[in-house]
Order: sequence, then structure tokens, then C-alpha cells
Amino acid sequence: MRLRLIPFFSLLVGSAVLSATEPPVLHYDRPAAEWVEALPVGNGRLGAMVFGGIHQERLQLNEDTLWAGGPYDPANPDALTHLPEVRALIAQGDFAAAQKLADTTLLGQPRIQMPYQTIGDLLFSFSGGDAATGYRRELNLDTAVATTTYTIGGGDWATHYTREVFASPVDEVIVVRLTARSGNNPGELNFALGFQSPQMAPSHTVDGHTLTLTGRNGGFAGIPGALTFQARARVMLEGGTLDDDGQHLHIRGASSALILISAATSFNHYDDVSGDPVARSAATLDDASAKSYADLLAAHTAEHQRLFRRVSIDLGRTPAADLTTDERVRRFASGNDPALAALYLQYGRYLLISSSRPHSQPANLQGIWNDSLNPPWQSKYTLNINAQMNYWPAELTHLPELSEPLFDLIEDLSVTGAKMAGDHYGASGWVVHHNTDLWRATAPVDGAHWGMWPTAGAWLCQHLWEHYQYSLDRDFLARAYPLMRGSAQFFLDTLVEEPTHGWLVTSPSISPENAHQPGVSIVAGPAMDTQLLRDLFDACIAAAEILEQDADLRDRLAAARDRLPPHQIGAQGQLQEWLEDWDDQAPEPHHRHVSHLYGLYPSDQIDVLTTPDLAQAAGRSLELRGDDATGWAIGWRLNLWARLHEPERAMDILKLLLRPERSYPNLFDAHPPFQIDGNFGGTAGIAEMLLQSHGGRIQLLPALPAAWPTGSVRGLRARGGLTVDLTWQDGRLTQAWFTAIRSGQFVVRTPDGRTTELTLSAGQRTAFPTPSN
Repeated sequence: MRLRLIPFFSLLVGSAVLSATEPPVLHYDRPAAEWVEALPVGNGRLGAMVFGGIHQERLQLNEDTLWAGGPYDPANPDALTHLPEVRALIAQGDFAAAQKLADTTLLGQPRIQMPYQTIGDLLFSFSGGDAATGYRRELNLDTAVATTTYTIGGGDWATHYTREVFASPVDEVIVVRLTARSGNNPGELNFALGFQSPQMAPSHTVDGHTLTLTGRNGGFAGIPGALTFQARARVMLEGGTLDDDGQHLHIRGASSALILISAATSFNHYDDVSGDPVARSAATLDDASAKSYADLLAAHTAEHQRLFRRVSIDLGRTPAADLTTDERVRRFASGNDPALAALYLQYGRYLLISSSRPHSQPANLQGIWNDSLNPPWQSKYTLNINAQMNYWPAELTHLPELSEPLFDLIEDLSVTGAKMAGDHYGASGWVVHHNTDLWRATAPVDGAHWGMWPTAGAWLCQHLWEHYQYSLDRDFLARAYPLMRGSAQFFLDTLVEEPTHGWLVTSPSISPENAHQPGVSIVAGPAMDTQLLRDLFDACIAAAEILEQDADLRDRLAAARDRLPPHQIGAQGQLQEWLEDWDDQAPEPHHRHVSHLYGLYPSDQIDVLTTPDLAQAAGRSLELRGDDATGWAIGWRLNLWARLHEPERAMDILKLLLRPERSYPNLFDAHPPFQIDGNFGGTAGIAEMLLQSHGGRIQLLPALPAAWPTGSVRGLRARGGLTVDLTWQDGRLTQAWFTAIRSGQFVVRTPDGRTTELTLSAGQRTAFPTPSN
């Protein structure tokens, strides 16, 4: 059916069909007893975990460029010499010997990368030991403010305390406001304030109302520390007195206190650490101190809501929504709490807003929040799934500019990775393996079993192409294409011919972290690599055509693409993970990674409508792999089942994610331990259940489960430059609205299988007719 829709101004106002919902809030009835109960605030560069203690408040602090070590080159001078030997052993089928040789000759120096680190804590120690009543601790996702309230005493002696914390993206400070009221009269705040840190960083008071924490980062794995840093906390009071003892500030008898926290390092760029953190932190604090609390809060809230309020979601509300958030997680799998799924989606968006903004570092393995000097997996950028998963929600849930730090990272890696391509492979272009850090190291690390995977750059380039597909921004494509081309050139130089079929394959490589025989993962041409290269080559060809560049390179890429191995279906009916049908003999049949299903999601090479046999094989692979896994791996499975249009299976996966074993009380994802990628994977998965736009079609409610019979979502984005609003009732789509940023034609598929072609003009907002109209 072909239909030209009438403009929205001649129809009902679109927003009228969207249900109003309560502000999304996480809330608790007691202070955080451990780090994964504390509430996160962040402005992209600075982060804090707020514990909400009664007699002691702890703000655990981070600055996104405080990592161990300094600029370094991890190239291994032996790698290029031994690469042909490793490839020969793989071609002979002696994978164990190939892995052993790769482990001793092809890894970077050092064999590990640098860890992301904490600044330390700002501690508030309150006087008095009376018990508190009426305690509430909450994080309002709409305002990005963490609030703690409680009362001490009773009757005429009762004092009501309020503590508000936010990280301002406008003024680049963390803001804390404490107030005390007794009846109609000001109460009294009495507390001491001081820094503590595991860093080499003494704390001092300056100017009578400011604390400083100044230090140098440490070395790691033989790489010496090269950064200096400073954090500052300034106190401004209403009433009362302020004294210092050289290391702490002491506040007595105040009715309110405003504390502003700044932090900076000497980091300028991955190869430049000449900045002045003292000047930076002081200037930022001075500027913020000139503003009132009301002005600081208003600017912060407006900037946060500019992003956050682009999407609203209502999946229904039951009495379970009145429970504390940790109790809701405990009951989700067996209860009826659709609003928790909506809250989880918005929490993921909140976390991305808080940990990744233009000019910040990208969200790392823990976003921006980390209380350790050497956290799990160094809290770096793991590029065989985790860093990419962090950005899965960015385009679909209407936060595209938050990918800018990822794009900056790719630009940096194209430089350091060009040296790695030459040093380790004798190739042009650029390469990065399964991890990187602040210093943009690109060598294989951790051991050949995990690190000998050269296709991370190809995956990162898909984020560039996806951004273009959603935005149709030709200027952005002109910036992105040289990065994509450089990645593709590396593979044109390094692919080898598979002897049986003449296919072009990567070698050496792995199917990320999964062994095909005990203790051995190294191979040639794993399925994921082929899928990634097919996408990379296709994207480069399309981009070059749009930009009218590189006709000869397009031909070379097309010829190489046509020689890549095809998708293969194995004896169990599964999509093969390797060139050989080894899936049934792999030592870990329920492995957390499902790398060979990249072609289903986030790629669209496999589609239930256009490649049903491959989609069935992908589903069979998921069945064999099992549903339960680590937190992030469950998040990936959620997206995969959504792409297979299996709503009830997707809902079962979501229940696995939203349970205490995989979601901490503060909703942080539990690998365990905490990894933030699972939050972002879950957020993307919930959105994918409601809207998909791959394969040239916009699919409305493709995986709507029975648990969400009535609801609405506003502001999701579709490829091709569309914003989509949906409402449904009793499981049936009742209204859809589309807003186009570019003129064009769009194919829309409704849940009942109807396909309609829309013609929209730029800026036009149009209602889509449904059977109930």
C-alpha cells in the first residue's frame, strides 16, 4: 500500500495521545551500605557516588582523565618477524602451537593496559548520634539530583535535614547543598569536611573555606605515572561558623551549607600531559562560586532536561512502583511491575548523559564511576563488545551527540593504530585490538587467548556509519569516511587466502574470548570477523559513493567483500561460529559472548523477514548458548531476541537482567562485578522491543510482550532521520507519529504485518493511520 499522509496540523495534536507519567525516580528507605547501593551523579567529566549516610556522608569522586601511567608505545619489536610463523601454524591446523607462539611474540609491551582510577572521597562527619526517622534517599532522573532527607529528634526539637547533590554540566562542578530546619526556624548543621584518598595526594585547607587534594598518579606495569591532579571543595554558609585545622573544615550552627567541588588533571591529549590542574580547578571553582545555588541548579536542570526529556515512556503502572527500587528488583521476575522496565530504560539514558558528553572521555567499562586504583579489567575500554554496547542506546533513544567522545576516541586510535598496523603487521591503515585506555594503546594485551583479535576498529567504524544513517549528516560523513577507509585499508593489506575455498580471512584472530578447543581460541576467519568486514566494506563503498570519492578503492573493497566467507549453518541447525563446524565441541557451550550473532544485532545482515533461514539458525545458536549469562551478555541476548521478533522470550531475558544477581540495588549492572555496559545493552533492548528501523523498514512494536499491554513511548529515533512516537492499548497499536528531519520516503511495518510507504517533508510531523482510526 502506498499512502501520502496529511500534515499533522490538520490532525489531533500528537502529544495528546501520550500518557503523562511520574518523574522517573530511584528511591530507598536507608543509606547505602556499600558502593553498589550508592547513587551516581555525573556531568560527563566529573562523577560522584552519593551514599546518603546520616552520621557520615561519603561522596566518592572521579575525574575522567585520572588514569595510571602516562603516554607509552606498546609496540612489540618481535611481532612482525613472528607473524608469518603464527599464520603458518594456523594454516596447518596447529592452533595450540600458534597460540603459544602468539602469546610470547605478538602481544604488546606491557601485556596489560593502564587502569582508570578514583580521586578519593569527600567525607562529611556530622555531630550527634541520635536516630533518624522519615529517611528517604532518591535519585530523580529527570532533574539529575540525588536527594537525602530525614528527621532527627521529635516534637518541638525535631530537625529536618535535606541534602541535595548534582554534577553540573554547565558549571563543571559537583554541587552539594545541605539544609536544616526545626519547625519554622532554621536548624543547625554541625559537621566536619575532609578529603581522603588512596592516591599519593595530601589534603590541605586554603583561604579559610576551601579544601584541596593535590597529587600525582601512580605508575602501572612498568609505565611511570605522568599526571598531576587537584580536587577542590569550597564551603559557603548561611549562618554559623567555619573553622579549619589545616586538613579539615569544621562547620557549626549553620542553617544551610553550599559545597562546590572541582577537579582537574594535567591531561591535554593522549600524548600531552602538560596541563595545569591547579589553575584549572581553581578557575572552575571561582567561576561557580560567583553564582547562587538557585542559578547553579537552574542551569544544570535545563541542560540535563534538554537531553533527557527527548524521550518519555509509559509501560503501565502497578502498586509495585511504590516499593523501594531494590525491592522492585527482587520482585520483578515474579511480579507485575512494567514501570520498572520503563525506569530501567530511562536510567540507562541518564547514565549515558552523566558519563559521556562532548569533550569528555568516552564512557568506560564502569561509565565514569570507580572507587579503586586498579578496578576489575582496569575499567578501561574493552572493544570486543563492551565499549560498543555502551553506545547502543545513543542513536535510538535520542542522544546522538553523546557519541561524540567515542568518535574522538576513534580518531585518536586511527593515529596510534596506524603505527601499530605498521609495527605489528607491516600494513597500511590502522588497527586496534580488544582493549584500549586513556593513552590510546592499540596492541593485543592480556594474553593471545583474549587479545589476539584485530577487528575492533571495524566494529568501532560501524558506530560512525550508524550515526550517519540516523542523521544523514553529510558533513559528519566527510569526517568519518577517512577513519572508515583507514580501517578497511588495513584489512585489504592483511587478509589471507583460506586454502580450501579461496575465501579471504583474518589470521590470526579469535572469536572473542571463546575457545574452540580446551584453552585455545586462536583461528583464522571467525564468523564475527567476516560479518564485521562485510559491514565495514559495504559502509565504505556507500560512503565513498555519497561523497563521490575513491572509485578504485570501491572496486577493491567490493572484490574483497565478495571473497569473504558466507554465513554457514552447522549440523545442529546453528549459525557457525568458526569456519569449521566446531560449535558442538567447544569447551564452553554456554559462553557469555555470542560474537557470531553480531550479524543479527547490532548488524542487520541477518533478518527475520529477508533471511529467514539465517534468522532461524541464529535463534538456534541462542537456544544452544542459553539465556542466563553475565549482565552485559544478557543485555546482548535481549537485543537479539527482540530482533527475532520474539516478545515473550525477550521479556524472559529482561527478567534475568532485572534480578538481584544481575542488577545491584542502585540498578548498576552486575557482571558481576559492576560493568555499566549491561545497563546500556538493556536500555537498547527495551527500545528495540518497541521500535526497529534496520533493513530499510521502520517496524512498530516488533517485540511487544503481553506484560506491557497498554503504553506509549515518545521520541525514539529511526534510521533515515525520523523521530517516532507510539501509543498502544490492549496489545494493539493505536497511534504512531513521525517527525522527519529530512524529506524522504519511508517504509513502515505495523505489528499486524501491514507495510505502508510514507512520504514526508523535512520538519513535517505526521500521524500514521492504524486500524482503530
